Amino acid sequence: MDWQPLVLTFKLALVTTLLLLIVSIPLAYWLAHSKSWFKPIAETLVSMPLVLPPTVLGFYLLVVFSPSSTFGSWLNESLRIQFIFSFQGLVLASVLYSLPFMVHPIQAGFSNLSSTISEASYVLGKSKITTLFKVLLPNIKPSLLTGVVLAFAHTIGEFGVVLMIGGNIPGKTKVASIAIYDEVEALNYSTANWYSLILFLISFCILLLVYLVNGGHLKRFWK
Repeated sequence: MDWQPLVLTFKLALVTTLLLLIVSIPLAYWLAHSKSWFKPIAETLVSMPLVLPPTVLGFYLLVVFSPSSTFGSWLNESLRIQFIFSFQGLVLASVLYSLPFMVHPIQAGFSNLSSTISEASYVLGKSKITTLFKVLLPNIKPSLLTGVVLAFAHTIGEFGVVLMIGGNIPGKTKVASIAIYDEVEALNYSTANWYSLILFLISFCILLLVYLVNGGHLKRFWK
């Protein structure tokens, strides 16, 4: 069995999750507290990957960033950036497609916090940035953990969107889900089973850990 697709899959999931965490915290905070008329539109755009077929997102990314398009050609010639059939393209597609899995839990965490917590911090002279990182985020650790794990696990299982924008290049864009598809097409069910079993077990363990931590089961166990 070729281990490259698995290594590439977890590399992609790790990079995507880190980028999503950076992007999602301020976005989720704004969605939780904003009263702007644009908020419903932003929430709709963030949630679109939940209902949109991944091939639709992959197709439009392919159109926009293709070297034959104006924007894609400019990126390639001026900035030397190529998103089509590259690892960078996989990261971009994964960030967009897994965005709601990170944003929604964090937004819910912010929304469920009492406003008195931040108000008390402001009274003590703390800035909004300090309040966010020193007061609010420590109080929504379960939401942060849930978002991180869901985004990571969802990225591991991506197929359509990464195939559309990344193709099937061994060692470069061929992730585990695509490797499984290839092995099934070639009737190599044994190899496909090993890929699938590894992904299943890892995803199961990750999700189980989240439920154990958020449910307080680990604390009771160690006591």
